[in-house]
Amino acid sequence: MSTSRRTFLQTSALAATGAALAPAASAAARTAAPGDRVRMGFIGVGNRGTQLLETFLRQPDVELVAISDVYEPYATRKLSDVHPRWVASGRIPRDGKPLASSVGVHRDFRELLDRDDVDAVCIATPDHWHAIQTIQALEAGKDVYVEKPLSITLHEGRRMVEAQKRTGRVVQVGLNRRGSPVYQKLVPLVREGLIGDVTVARAYRISNMAPDGIGTLGPEAPPPGLDWDLWLGPRASRPYQYNIAPYYFRWWKDYSSQMGNWGVHYMDAIRWMLDEQAPVAVSAHGSKSVLTDDRTIPDTMEVTFELPSGPVVIFGIYEASGGPALPHGEIELQGTKGTLYIDEGGYRIVPSRPGQFQTWERQIEPAEYDEEAASTALGERDSTGRLVRNFLDCVGTRQTPLCPLEEGHRSTSFAHLANIALETKSRIEWDPEKERVVNGPAANDLLHYEYRQPWSLG
Repeated sequence: MSTSRRTFLQTSALAATGAALAPAASAAARTAAPGDRVRMGFIGVGNRGTQLLETFLRQPDVELVAISDVYEPYATRKLSDVHPRWVASGRIPRDGKPLASSVGVHRDFRELLDRDDVDAVCIATPDHWHAIQTIQALEAGKDVYVEKPLSITLHEGRRMVEAQKRTGRVVQVGLNRRGSPVYQKLVPLVREGLIGDVTVARAYRISNMAPDGIGTLGPEAPPPGLDWDLWLGPRASRPYQYNIAPYYFRWWKDYSSQMGNWGVHYMDAIRWMLDEQAPVAVSAHGSKSVLTDDRTIPDTMEVTFELPSGPVVIFGIYEASGGPALPHGEIELQGTKGTLYIDEGGYRIVPSRPGQFQTWERQIEPAEYDEEAASTALGERDSTGRLVRNFLDCVGTRQTPLCPLEEGHRSTSFAHLANIALETKSRIEWDPEKERVVNGPAANDLLHYEYRQPWSLG
């Protein structure tokens, strides 16, 4: 780019970023009056739920009204009562502060939603619960902050979007990079040709879990205080097993997947920067080829998405090996003029080298950007904190949040399509408007599943 064009793009990006973050910065600095407080209920306060609880309670305009969890020590915040085996997993809340006597404690989330003194809810339950709880919360007149992935099926996600449109409530989806100044800065730059035309994007989840994985266990009695039947909810009844809950559900396809757990974050950031809605074709390869644990998802998987404008997106899940896949950052974008490496701490641009028959030396200059100074200035240092702050502001203003429900649904769809492609061992051709597979009825059968009674989407 010429110097003048580069300056224009950088100035435009900074202006856009400032506009997006201005409400969060000003709101974080103000002292909230009692009438401005958002009365919050929290559904699911285990590992991630507690992180969100703590983040919300740092905000000056939040009042904790009620907590719901199917595990009593989590709901009551008496974490000294957590079963020692759960403590040993390392994936439980770090500490528990005594609740005020005014805070309601509920095992069943429906009791929390029935309360008239709750304005908004934060949902951080396992993935298979998000749709039912979000839709019921919206119908109960609550605004919603819901963790990613948005849903466990494509059908659920569309029903959630329909419920939000029908009720007019505010919904923020916890896709953190939407709150990151680095990604906010890059979105207009990439779209305007920062590295030329983007042809390939890559990201990976690498975690060497060999040799034991999540272990091989059998049914056992659930720990005291856990309502296992309510934890299962719409999924089929089965005996409790320790390497499903408290946290290991991420490796069971009935409740989650690593494509949903990690892939959704990266797919959201990539499609946001590339201004894409959904893939038009998806293929996936992988298997449980090394680990002999109880997981029902692959230990090694690689997915290729074809986007409507031409770029190819590659996402790999490597849980039986540990070597780095990218030289820098968490996402790589390759363009005709250079390659961009990104994470929430900053980015790096590496100019492209000329290929066959080309005589140019380089078309852009190398560059690096470090976000530390800007992050400190905003009051909330992490992207989750910025999303939470933005959500609370939108509850007051009724504006659209940084990651609205439609965006969360479209990004989560990438995960569902990848898992369906692997399940059917097929190349899926996808119609983003009708949200149907156009080349395989067997794949369409996996867009949803039959809930266990009495649960439904209403």
